[in-house]
Amino acid sequence: MINGVLSISGKPGLFKLVSRGNNMLIVESLIDKKRQPAYGHEKIVSLADVAIYTEDGDKPLSEVFTLIKEKENTKKVEIDLKDKEALKSYFASVLPEFDKERVYANDIKKVISWYNLLIESGETDFSVQEEGETADNAQAEKQAADKKREAKAAAAQKPTTKRAAAPKKTATVRKAGGNG
Repeated sequence: MINGVLSISGKPGLFKLVSRGNNMLIVESLIDKKRQPAYGHEKIVSLADVAIYTEDGDKPLSEVFTLIKEKENTKKVEIDLKDKEALKSYFASVLPEFDKERVYANDIKKVISWYNLLIESGETDFSVQEEGETADNAQAEKQAADKKREAKAAAAQKPTTKRAAAPKKTATVRKAGGNG
């Protein structure tokens, strides 16, 4: 599934979401498998949210990847990524209804590069997790976090075994020998 696959502007390649931290994501590069943080100020896009303009509307990237996979028999696309006309011709053979005015050669190049990178990394399932499944996962994560929070609150409210210290008694000292 391509839900957890991310593109981060300014960083080459694609990344798989590993974990979430405070104000950042922990991602793993599909190129060299190294983990690194991705911060909130960076432009991060999930491939599941990307679509290609067509004459009839938009086509999700997952469906475009599936069309390429069927054409290439789950192999890499062998094409000169610098030849704009070859890119447009290839893309027209995969997705004939793509909007030729709004989809540029650089967009096609990026789609093909991403497809090749996913194939090289062994990712061949281009389906997208349904919203219901995502909501169920989010709900489960929220419930787990709530339970953890409740456990911490319960632990904080437990009576301690220490006794409160009794107030100290002060003694008054009188001088001996004085009358009065």
